[in-house]
Amino acid sequence: MVRKVEPWLIFAVLSLLLYGLWGFFPKLASQKGIAPGGILVYEAIGTVFVALIVLAVVGFRPDFNGKGFSFALIAGTAGALGSLFFLMALSRGRTSVVVTMTALYPVVVIILSYFVLREPLTLKQGMGMILALAAVVLFSI
Repeated sequence: MVRKVEPWLIFAVLSLLLYGLWGFFPKLASQKGIAPGGILVYEAIGTVFVALIVLAVVGFRPDFNGKGFSFALIAGTAGALGSLFFLMALSRGRTSVVVTMTALYPVVVIILSYFVLREPLTLKQGMGMILALAAVVLFSI
C-alpha cells in the first residue's frame, strides 16, 4: 500500500535541506575572506531576490494589522541579528558546533509558547529539550 505524502512533509524536508545549505555555505564564504557583515548583506540580496519572485508568482497583496506588522518587523529584526551573530560565530568556530548549537532555537520557541501562548508542555517534550541541550554539550567537548 502506497501512502500519500502530506504536502507539509515535503515542505518541511525542503526547508530542512535548504537550512542545511544556509548553515554550510556561509562557512565557505568566510573561508574565502568575506566578513560576517558582508555575508549577511549578500544573504539579504538573495532574500530580496526570492521575495521578488514570490511577489511576481503569488501576486502578493499586503495585509495590514498594526500588531501583526509589529510582530513581523520584530521577527525580521531578530532573524537578521540572529543571522549576523550566527555568521560571526561560524567565522570563528567549528561549523559542527555552531550549527548544532544555533539549531536549538526551537527550545526558545517552546519556552516562549509555554509562557506567552499558554501552550501545553509535556514531560516528553521537556525531556527532549534536555537531551537536545546535552547534545550541544557533547558536540562542544
